[in-house]
Amino acid sequence: MGIVSNLRLAAAATGLIAATMFVSTTAFGAGDVKDPDSQDWHFEGIFGTVDRAAAQRGLQVYLEVCSSCHGLKQVAYRNLTDLGFNEEEVKAIAAEFDVVDGPNDEGEMFDRSAIPSDKFVGPFPNNAAAQAANNGALPPDLSLQVKAHIGGPDYIYALLTGYTEAPADVEVPAGANYNPYFRGSLIAMAQPLWPDGVTYSDGTEATIDQMAWDVVNFMQWAAAPEMEERKKMGFKVVLFLIILSAILYAAKRKMWSNLDH
Repeated sequence: MGIVSNLRLAAAATGLIAATMFVSTTAFGAGDVKDPDSQDWHFEGIFGTVDRAAAQRGLQVYLEVCSSCHGLKQVAYRNLTDLGFNEEEVKAIAAEFDVVDGPNDEGEMFDRSAIPSDKFVGPFPNNAAAQAANNGALPPDLSLQVKAHIGGPDYIYALLTGYTEAPADVEVPAGANYNPYFRGSLIAMAQPLWPDGVTYSDGTEATIDQMAWDVVNFMQWAAAPEMEERKKMGFKVVLFLIILSAILYAAKRKMWSNLDH
């Protein structure tokens, strides 16, 4: 598949171990926050569905870039079958990671390869280790980040694509980066996405915009994997209520017509 090849090596080589995508850090300055543009997401609306091609590419971005700092602890590997991966592909993805299991017959914990029923393996054994590796900042779990921010997917997409040079009148201290979509415009995380940061297995050109688009689609699915089923159920309920209302109205008309005579 090529999705998990050179997984952590690629992230380390580009200096992304210290870069956190959505770290809840303190802003270095004050200022207005730029409103993100509204994007035309495939999953929006009552008939919206998951763009599975984009979400699959987003998984690749997560695995090769984001997973060096961020976990996805609310999602199990087996859930990836909902994105179109077959069982063998899911097993291959899970097997790239090790989990601590046990105790065994001797009462000791042991390492084993992850299996589809396991949740996504995080990059750090605990929060203290995560903070130690990120200058005291705790990289948040990405499972529900789309739901955690006002503007949801629009905000995350804007944040990922919004890194730029600061205006002349804005002083950027050491360790900060300018991003007008972040509160205060100065954020303590390095730019996580760079052109050709991944090599897409389907041949799609890996621009910053494309990678941001894809990983947001993946994060949207991760935050609400039941979305399509929920929308289908909602449509069925509305259709049932419409039919029921029509039947009740017809019954009312029939009843009152008999009384009039």
